[in-house]
Amino acid sequence: MTLRGRKKGETVPKGVVFRLPIYFRYLTELQSQGVERISSAQLGEALDFTAAQIRSDLSYFGSFGQQGYGYNVTTLLGQVRNILGMSRDYAMVLIGAGNLGKAIGSYDWFRAQGFEIKAIFDIDPHLVGNFHGGCTIRPTSELGTYLEENPTDIGIIATPKDASQEMCDLLVQGGVRSIWNFSPTHLNVPASVIVEDMHLTDSLLRLAFRLHERSLKKQ
Repeated sequence: MTLRGRKKGETVPKGVVFRLPIYFRYLTELQSQGVERISSAQLGEALDFTAAQIRSDLSYFGSFGQQGYGYNVTTLLGQVRNILGMSRDYAMVLIGAGNLGKAIGSYDWFRAQGFEIKAIFDIDPHLVGNFHGGCTIRPTSELGTYLEENPTDIGIIATPKDASQEMCDLLVQGGVRSIWNFSPTHLNVPASVIVEDMHLTDSLLRLAFRLHERSLKKQ
């Protein structure tokens, strides 16, 4: 793939990274509907982005589409999959088998897209030994040994905040270099470790803000 508009080693802007999964999701929907091609204007209208924004985003990774034709949906979807690193499988562990953890462990889309939860851990003796999401729930005391024996790409933390940093430290010590954090706290990690925070309360508060702002405009 020929890179255009981006020097080797240049960091892709966070806004572009944020929009890539949105492109992937919508293109997947189009493909399932049998849509063969779409223009940047049509794509932008559907996603509430500008056509120029979409073309700029994609230009970080290569030359896509043809003037006057637009984008072949299947081809562009394949390119976005590769950009997102979805051309390989990822081994994951889930720490926390409460309500949120169980919901994450039950989501079939992960496995279908190559993100496989290989093991689930929890501290609750009432949960340990139960079978969920294709895994037998293990005690967190076994996490370190498991990571030594099983290289893991992504650690998912769905624990209460008072346990999250300790679990994070165990993941880092076990060689895990990316963490999907659902706990409501900031994690301290080395620079070599990537953390993606999923703070549900933040999302809810943003929604409340937007609702409040809209109500003020109507007054």
